[in-house]
Amino acid sequence: QVELVESGGGLVQAGGSLRLSCAASGRTTSDYVMGWFRQAPGKEREFVAAVTLSGGNTYIVDSVKGRFTISRDNHKNTVYLQMNNLKPEDTAVYYCAARHRTILDFNNWGQGTQVTVSS
Repeated sequence: QVELVESGGGLVQAGGSLRLSCAASGRTTSDYVMGWFRQAPGKEREFVAAVTLSGGNTYIVDSVKGRFTISRDNHKNTVYLQMNNLKPEDTAVYYCAARHRTILDFNNWGQGTQVTVSS
């Protein structure tokens, strides 16, 4: 298990940017695939982005492709989600997630950080 703590959420106007951070601790985090999910009010949690162990490969959901970037710094045990050109529909609680490289599903979750984009 790893412990995940998100930070960086807040209120921003449409077109603005935010960078979310997720600090991981507890295990060798370089053995974990890291990801970001989000949950908007009244909607189910959805996948946003993931990054592989070394950071060499990233996966971004189509709805944010070209605007969001995921990266990781294994020396700092931190994963980032850079969000540019934010839209009101990006408003959600954003969760950091992790899964061991031998497991298919994300099973470690942070507490979430609120992102609100005003129009």
